[in-house]
Amino acid sequence: MTDKTPPSQPSTPIWRWLLLVSVAICAASGLVYELALLTLSASLNGGGVVETSLIVAGYVASLGLGALLAKPFLKAPAQTFLVVEALLGVVGGASALALYIVFATVGQSLVALVISTLAIGVLVGAELPLLMTLIQRGKMTDARGSGSLLATLNFADYVGALVGGLAWPFVLLPWLGMVRGTLAAGMVNIAAALFIAAVLLRRSMPRVHVFVTITALATSGVVLVSALVLSSSILHSAKQRLYRDPIVYSHQSDYQDIVVTIQGKDHRLYLNGGLQYSSRDEYRYTESLVYPAISEKTKNVLVIGGGDGLAARELIGMDIHVTQVELDPEVVHVANTILHQDNGGSMEDPRVHIINTDAFTWLREGGDGTLFDAVIIDLPDPDNSILARLYSEEFYVLARKQLAPEGRMVVQASSAYSTPDVFWRVQSTLKAAGCPSVIPYHVHVPTFGDWGYALCAPEGTRLEVPERAPQLRYASTEVLQAAGVFGRDNQPRDLPASTLDRPYIVDDLRRGYRQAGD
Repeated sequence: MTDKTPPSQPSTPIWRWLLLVSVAICAASGLVYELALLTLSASLNGGGVVETSLIVAGYVASLGLGALLAKPFLKAPAQTFLVVEALLGVVGGASALALYIVFATVGQSLVALVISTLAIGVLVGAELPLLMTLIQRGKMTDARGSGSLLATLNFADYVGALVGGLAWPFVLLPWLGMVRGTLAAGMVNIAAALFIAAVLLRRSMPRVHVFVTITALATSGVVLVSALVLSSSILHSAKQRLYRDPIVYSHQSDYQDIVVTIQGKDHRLYLNGGLQYSSRDEYRYTESLVYPAISEKTKNVLVIGGGDGLAARELIGMDIHVTQVELDPEVVHVANTILHQDNGGSMEDPRVHIINTDAFTWLREGGDGTLFDAVIIDLPDPDNSILARLYSEEFYVLARKQLAPEGRMVVQASSAYSTPDVFWRVQSTLKAAGCPSVIPYHVHVPTFGDWGYALCAPEGTRLEVPERAPQLRYASTEVLQAAGVFGRDNQPRDLPASTLDRPYIVDDLRRGYRQAGD
């Protein structure tokens, strides 16, 4: 009988070096998949501690499970390794696209995120035992040799992980976005596996196995390329399901997903799926936010957030100079283009100085040395730990240091009705930060419902519209004074301050929405 066993692959130094480089590339792709899942968790689910812990811990645990599940396949390490890479390229590469579609159609992606994490972790975990068996096959290796081999493979794996960890935030995510960046990583993964199959392992397997694995890998590559080509239309169709009005702008910036919809005269801005304003009633929100912080002597104002330019629009209408600290320059770009009509071009006005940086860092470094007559904090709701920093006692202490004597600071404080714990937590946190007087108030904004604010001001300050204000569409002194009255079902709550160490406000927000839906 003829021996059909293929000859062993010559383990030359060049062969081993090329294999290790290919392994590093596959490892880089594997880490990109995991970072993409973490990024998706932040964008789709708020990226809380629970979600992050589930993904990280699940991934690490599934690595071990993958290594264990690989044991029955160690008799055919070359074929199994290439099958694993084909599956990993498709599953990992298409994970972001699939998860976004799940989020858009089902509305909850945490379960899908965890399942994807486990699947990717199992496949990545199977790589190392298969590779060790592949390299050692047909050799007698002592303990020292096995240890040396394991160290070399780990080195290649960790170097690849470093490359992937740097490529995701600096190349793939900013240039291609989450979905296309992950698909591109999958294509690189498949390309490395094809090289391994066609060049390095072709003599380690029967010809029919070589043909089958190369065909499978090539098919996987075609699938990913097709998904990449069609990703724009797929994403647009999936994303449109999340919004009732037609999307006219959609972009994943370095910091968030930005969407603008237009229906007739109604313009709406969404950040990470959360509505920031509707042009049909934003004046109610904006006037209630801005004017209580303004006195007759106010000359310069610090606005933290508010990149849509609506607060700046009101301020320059009173010839007030504005320093605008907005993290995301892309939001400012949208304000100056698509939303230009809403903000009246305020972000291009010479009286508005825009600083694109993290507000916490900017305040901690002392700002620009100016003491402001007012500080307006207009930020998205604190639905994750990153935003919770900007609702902490420490942050408010730093912001108060920027106030001139007798200066005022106002904070948007979420819904006074739907999320009462968030609303009253902001009041408690401002008090803990040393505000002489904290005045809670709330107004009805049809798009948002009962919306709340907190004014940090000197003792004796009243809620009123300054005489210097132009003719307003909604706010008046009478309206603002009435806004300071709360019904019996929403009286003040004595809550601990939200801090960097204990960001209570994130749980407040999530718990509040669930209670409101009961």
